[in-house]
Amino acid sequence: MKFIISGKNIEVSDGLKAAIKEKLGKLERYFTADTEIIVTLSVEKERQKIEVTIPVRGNIIRSEQVSNDMYVSIDLVEEVIERQLRKYKEKIIDRHQGGNNFRKEFIEKESEPLDEVKIIRTKHFDMKPMYPEDACVQMELLGHNFYVFVNAESDQVNVVYKRKGNTYGLIEPEY
Repeated sequence: MKFIISGKNIEVSDGLKAAIKEKLGKLERYFTADTEIIVTLSVEKERQKIEVTIPVRGNIIRSEQVSNDMYVSIDLVEEVIERQLRKYKEKIIDRHQGGNNFRKEFIEKESEPLDEVKIIRTKHFDMKPMYPEDACVQMELLGHNFYVFVNAESDQVNVVYKRKGNTYGLIEPEY
């Protein structure tokens, strides 16, 4: 596996790199040698955060963990990713026509029973074009964590969402 490790507001020491490679190296039993693992470490006050992103042909496996100790965050993130892989193995592999990024042993191994995903409600609503800032206001008025809208600037469907620290994010499609 290829590790891409970077830091925000933190010097990524050799010790941290070694801990990341040791802990996340356990994921080698799931992935092929050419799989990239993108790791971003950040520190904000007492919050030690690690974000791990693994692009897998048409999908992204991602986890973010926060604690007051970076080494604890590293341990937590590995456990979460491993649990995600075991739980959603069937769906991930089905979507990727054979799972090119995954090791043969992982694909052939018996998987855990999967909690069935059920859509229990469908909503329909009119989407008038608006600017992302207006969509954020509308989201706040509704008391939701996200809001789907047609962007007046691009005429594409976008999503605004509430982030930690009272900030907002915007999701735009990439074609």
